Amino acid sequence: MLSIGLSSAVLGIDAYTVKVEVDIRKGFPSFATVGLPDKAVKESKERVIAAIKNSGFRFGTERITVNLAPADIKKEGAAFDLPMALGILAASGQLPQDALEKYLVLGELSLNGNIRSVKGILPIAIKSREEDVAGIIVPESNKKEAAVVDGVSVYPMKNLKEVVGFLVGGTEREPYKLDITEEFDRSKSYGIDFIDVKGQSFAKRAMEIAAAGGHNILMIGPPGSGKTMLAKRLPTILPEMTLDESLETTKIHSVIGFVDGKSEIIGTRPFRSPHHTISNIALIGGGSFPRPGEVSLSHNGVLFLDELPEFGHKVLEVLRQPLEDGVVLIARAATSVSYPARFMLAAAMNPCPCGFYGDSRRECVCTPFQIQKYMSRISGPLLDRIDLHIEVPAVKYQELTDESAGESSEAIRKRVQAARDIQKEKFKKSKGIHCNAHMESKHIKKYCGIDSAGKKLLKNAIDKLGLSARAYDRVLKVALTISDLEGSGNIRSSHVAEAIQYRTLDRNLWL
Repeated sequence: MLSIGLSSAVLGIDAYTVKVEVDIRKGFPSFATVGLPDKAVKESKERVIAAIKNSGFRFGTERITVNLAPADIKKEGAAFDLPMALGILAASGQLPQDALEKYLVLGELSLNGNIRSVKGILPIAIKSREEDVAGIIVPESNKKEAAVVDGVSVYPMKNLKEVVGFLVGGTEREPYKLDITEEFDRSKSYGIDFIDVKGQSFAKRAMEIAAAGGHNILMIGPPGSGKTMLAKRLPTILPEMTLDESLETTKIHSVIGFVDGKSEIIGTRPFRSPHHTISNIALIGGGSFPRPGEVSLSHNGVLFLDELPEFGHKVLEVLRQPLEDGVVLIARAATSVSYPARFMLAAAMNPCPCGFYGDSRRECVCTPFQIQKYMSRISGPLLDRIDLHIEVPAVKYQELTDESAGESSEAIRKRVQAARDIQKEKFKKSKGIHCNAHMESKHIKKYCGIDSAGKKLLKNAIDKLGLSARAYDRVLKVALTISDLEGSGNIRSSHVAEAIQYRTLDRNLWL
């Protein structure tokens, strides 16, 4: 006897429907799973058999074949346990066949029949909205994540016996509802604030400009100067996430399994800070069965690379494409996937191997050759994609003991939001351009006109201060952001002068 049920799986960050076909017929007892299953899917045989028997249902001695269609896409994970068990019950006459056709089913089974949580529920719930189904049956622990999607009837279940009771009609159950607006508002708290940062007024100003224009930023300073503290607070001054941004970000984290019952929707800008020993695959994404990397987990947020020169050369070079395009393309022999990766890069580094070059309190023991070799670990093409390079000196005692309150993240964010609103209006007809940092050459020519005094400043900067030609566009972009923060409408020479200050490495102070 044949039964057909519905389930789903994730490819990239989007879901697709999987038909779970179960055929039971007389023959030598066996249990075969086909349709490109991975090891976890193949091992589901033992879990399914034990769960069926321990839940009080009959498991016969016939020949069982389970097909997961489409058969040309590799299936992975344990989310097919529950639909496979239900398919066997339906094919053996213990469950009405038409009951399986109404619902999309997911869940990992324990040996006693309980249902465990699975990854990727959010994109699957979004996909189920497109299908002609009455609802989606999910593990109890995944109910909030699934209910985030409007227009989907979510039925959370604890065990196999409860699911069967619901499908045969003996158990009445209302779909689970979630107030998404309330949950979204509740998840917006960061827990940290710029008001905690002592001193570093120059660095704070640079952070505000970076946030206002979506610019990447590199901080250079001795150990303990507050570079990491500043970077962690950068998301708190970015514009608040919209619900669409939140859902897109949560989808990526759901695929990895980083969404739990306490944070079913991500309401704050992501902040990812991988260790410098990370591999290029872990950073960019990939693997035999592709997974999002840190750059995609930072989508709509901040990727912080501390001790930048300590990262491997190949690791840093793979950043160039997502920094430029805002997307990661991963090609494999069987398939290719793309992950969104529109993030702000915040990086920090010491000025030399010992960390105290230029520090008035500690003597640097590095030779000029050592310093140059250390700084040269960052390639020119990568540096070209970082708009602001700033010095973060050690904090003085007077600043550390100053009890006056600094400016809060909320106050800074209001100015940043006002500047972003100007950019949003400016680029509303330009596809893919949302802030000044994303401008292309044609946008720079259109929006970055400067007066004669500004042109003279730029000429002197290139001729006398050693600014490279590649820094020209970067200076104009930053100057435009400074102008937007002031609401002036035009780039003045003062804006250009301030933008030039944020090109520390181009001024040949180290290189």
